[in-house]
Amino acid sequence: MLHQHNIQQQDTVTTLARLFPEQQRKPSWFKIQPPRRDGFENIRHVLRSRNLHTVCEEAHCPNMAECWAGCGIRDGIRVGTATFMVLGDTCTRACKFCAVKTGNPRKQVDSTEPENLASAIAEMKLGYAVITSVDRDDLPDEGASHIAACIKSVREKHPATRVEVLIPDFKGRDELIQLVINAKPDVIAHNIETVKRLQRKIRDPRAGYEQSIHVLNVVKHQDPAIITKSSIMLGLGEAREEVIEAMKDLRSIGVSILTLGQYLRPSQKHTPVIEYVNPMVFEEYKKRGEELGFAFVAAGPLVRSSYRAGELFVEHILERRQKGNN
Repeated sequence: MLHQHNIQQQDTVTTLARLFPEQQRKPSWFKIQPPRRDGFENIRHVLRSRNLHTVCEEAHCPNMAECWAGCGIRDGIRVGTATFMVLGDTCTRACKFCAVKTGNPRKQVDSTEPENLASAIAEMKLGYAVITSVDRDDLPDEGASHIAACIKSVREKHPATRVEVLIPDFKGRDELIQLVINAKPDVIAHNIETVKRLQRKIRDPRAGYEQSIHVLNVVKHQDPAIITKSSIMLGLGEAREEVIEAMKDLRSIGVSILTLGQYLRPSQKHTPVIEYVNPMVFEEYKKRGEELGFAFVAAGPLVRSSYRAGELFVEHILERRQKGNN
């Protein structure tokens, strides 16, 4: 048994080393938590058995072990989160920062995915589910109806589960954004990724700063009750003034939650890291964001768009709304 445990532990370490190849060359403040066996492996089994993907794995998220190990029942309360990536594991875009593979899915869509997703969330005992997707420019509706179907399936089968969706830009098409709004997720997130000046440097040409701002603005205009959220990567050569400008732009359209994290280069083929931003700088951005009026700001080297600190805050404000205390 001990021998088998050691083999499994070594396999997990090997997996993490593959996901984070530059870990040893990073500053001392980067510390990735090794996974606890009770949560990490169970989550992987559930995902594989239903042919589901997570952005946690595909995007090499450094918080994967922390979040997955926390999934389950604790003191009678459903806790934990995972970010599911629907519509396959192949993106039609080729952003220079992203580890998700790119290609042509040839309009293939798994019609059983909404049902499988809802079943997996139940088995994983998630109180908070994040649903994101690859870009699907090959589909007439960019995949918006499928994302909406996933939201509705979770809502119908597990109404107690909070649902956040991290959506593509749908090329800024209002009618497609509306399909997701109509499915009534608790949170709609869309990431501007970086400051305005660096958009062309790291994002696919079909994406853009103004287009992303438009997506978030449409959501808030059409349904002010939906919490909106965005994220910025740091360390790509941005100036502090540019980060503050982006934060102000997000606040001007009512975005409530902001996450800021360090960009980590997935491979030698991706955009290199220009700077490893000191944790003290992240603290400064957090303070500035609170001064600008964001309801919640999560900022730190390992913070990612779906970082669990945001989920805890969303739980709090949604519960306040239900009690009529807003």
